[in-house]
Amino acid sequence: MKYLYDVAIIGAGVTGSHIARELTRRGFSVCLLEKTGDLCMGASKANSAIVHAGFDAKPGSLKARLNVRGCELMPVIAKELSVAYENIGSLVLAFCEDERKTLEKLLVRGIKNGVRGLEILEKERVFELEPNINRDIVAALWAPTAGIVCPFELTLAAAENAVQNGAIFKRNFDVVSVKADYDYITLTSSGGESIQAKLAVNAAGVYADKAAALFGDNSLDIEPRRGQYHLFDRTSGDKANSVLFQCPTPMGKGVLVTPTVHGNLLAGPSAEVSEPDDTATQGDVLQKVFEKACKSVPNLCIREVITAFAGLRAHEKNTHDFVIGFSSANPKLYNAAGIESPGLTAAPAIGEYVANEIADKLKNENAECAGFNPIRETAKHFSLLNKQEQTALAKENPDYGKIVCRCETVTRGDIIAALRSTIPARDIDGLKRRVRPTMGRCQGGFCGSICAEIMADDLNIPLDEITKCGGDSKLLTGRIGS
Repeated sequence: MKYLYDVAIIGAGVTGSHIARELTRRGFSVCLLEKTGDLCMGASKANSAIVHAGFDAKPGSLKARLNVRGCELMPVIAKELSVAYENIGSLVLAFCEDERKTLEKLLVRGIKNGVRGLEILEKERVFELEPNINRDIVAALWAPTAGIVCPFELTLAAAENAVQNGAIFKRNFDVVSVKADYDYITLTSSGGESIQAKLAVNAAGVYADKAAALFGDNSLDIEPRRGQYHLFDRTSGDKANSVLFQCPTPMGKGVLVTPTVHGNLLAGPSAEVSEPDDTATQGDVLQKVFEKACKSVPNLCIREVITAFAGLRAHEKNTHDFVIGFSSANPKLYNAAGIESPGLTAAPAIGEYVANEIADKLKNENAECAGFNPIRETAKHFSLLNKQEQTALAKENPDYGKIVCRCETVTRGDIIAALRSTIPARDIDGLKRRVRPTMGRCQGGFCGSICAEIMADDLNIPLDEITKCGGDSKLLTGRIGS
C-alpha cells in the first residue's frame, strides 16, 4: 500500500527526528522511516551526551554555525519537550605550556564562532570548580554555555512531538529501492511496503552514503568511527561537576569525563575506524580509555564501572564537515549526512535549517503552522515526582505503587506508560531507554524478567516472543525439559 507525503525522512536518529519536528512546524506532511525496530538505534544512541559550546569547529563551517545555534536552542527545546538538560559548562584541561597555547587557539576560534563567555582560567580557579581533577594542570578553557542532555530522550521527544503534530513514524522500514516519477518518488522497504513523497531527506547516519546511492548520488563517503565508553555508578557522579575535556587531537576531542543527567559519570570515547554495524567493546581499548580518563580525574575507580558500551560516528571523509543540502545528482533528495560530533548539539538547529530550505523548495511561506503545538505531551516518570506527588499518583493508579526496578525507582506504571506512549517501546531495550529499568547497578539482574512479564501481559503476546532489542534477540527460546 502506498502513502503520499510531502517529505519522507530516512533515519529516525536525533537529526531525522528534529527535522521531522521542524517540518511539521511548517505544516508539511511527514513520514519518518527507521530501518530498525526503534528510533535512536544508530549513532544517536551511544555518544558523549554533551551539549557543546561550539569553540572546537572550524569558523564558518556548518559544524560551527549549527553547533552554536543548537546550543542556544537547547534550553528552550528541552523545556518544550520535557527532556532532562543541565547547563553545567565545560573545561578543556591543559597539562603543559604547549597545551596552554592550544587553549588560546580554541579561545580565538570560539570567539570567531560566536560562543559567549569563554575564558582561560588559571589552575587555582579551576581547582575551586573541580576539586577532584589532576593537580598537574596548568590552566583550562571555561565554556559556561556547555551542558549535558540525554541523547535518547532528546531523539524520542522530538519524534513524538512530530507525531503529535501529524507526522507518521514507521519502524522496520529499511529502504532498499527508490523509483523517481515526475511529481514524486516511491521508497520501498525490504518487506515490500512502499510510500510516496515529493522529497526525501537522507538522515541515515553511518549508512547515509548507501542511502544516497539509492537516489543515484555517489558523492558521500562515510567512514564510521567507533568510540568506546565506561559508565560509572552514581557513587562516582560527584567526581566531576562539569564536562572535562583534554586537549583535542586530529581524531576528535579526546577522552572526556562528564556527569550525566541521570547522576552517573561517563568516561570516553576511544576513536577507531570501524564497520557501520560494529559496536563491540574491547578490553584493551577500554583499559586505555580508563587510564586516559584518570589523567583528568585521578580518583576514578574501575570497580564503580557498571557497564561499557560503544557508539559510532558518521565521519564524512571528503568534507570533514556536515553535508547538508539538496543533492546535485537528484533534486528530490536532500542530504543531512556526516553528522558526527557536535551533531547531538546541532540537531535542533539542523532541523530548523533543513525545514527552511525545504520550505523554500516547496514554496511554503508559512513560518509556523497555526495548529503546531511545540509542547510534547508525555507521562512524567515516577522517580522525578516529589513524595507528595508520588503518593497521590499511586493512589490514583496502583501500578505506580509497585516498584519494578529498585536501582532507578521505576514502577509498573512507568513501564505500562512506555508501552502505550506516542512511540511505544516494543522490546526490553526500548523500555530501558524510555523509563530506565535495567539501567542501574544490577543491569537488569533483578528487574529484567519482571519487565518481560509486564510487556507480554500488556501486549497480549507469549513471553517467549519478547526480545531484548528486536529481531531474533529473544529472551526465551523454550521451556526446560521440552
